[in-house]
Amino acid sequence: MNKDTFIANVLEAESTLYHVSKSILIHDQDCEDAVQEAILKAYNKLDTLKKEQYFKTWLVRILINECYSLIRKECSQVPYEEYFESAKSNDKKNYSDLYLAIQNLPQRIRITIVLYYVEGYSVEEIKEILEIPAGTVKSRLAKGRNLLKIKLEDMEVNYE
Repeated sequence: MNKDTFIANVLEAESTLYHVSKSILIHDQDCEDAVQEAILKAYNKLDTLKKEQYFKTWLVRILINECYSLIRKECSQVPYEEYFESAKSNDKKNYSDLYLAIQNLPQRIRITIVLYYVEGYSVEEIKEILEIPAGTVKSRLAKGRNLLKIKLEDMEVNYE
């Protein structure tokens, strides 16, 4: 893959990269850092990509690893008070109920839901990206749907 093809593929995957990073990380700045680092790592390791048709899946896998790495590094660095201040400052009126419900899902389920419903990946592709069995992907999707149903019903009751 040449430089121009790499750039075109990265630009094509841009929204997917943001959605995936946002489903794992809290702050937009962290998402941007993870995406930039993933793109840099992908470019430097381009020779390890076996088939160009799997570029996007390969890049998403690198991004997920980078997000988890960032979480491990920053976990002990974010003061407790700062975390809750940032959570309070996120104005809930700016987000849809569905977005808020998805953000409140457990991380493993959230990333699976985002990859399947927002990004349109198949169960087989998610299996490859997350490196888990297809049955686990399906069970996370089912559990995610049930949790979303409960959370959205609770939100609906609170608005009435």
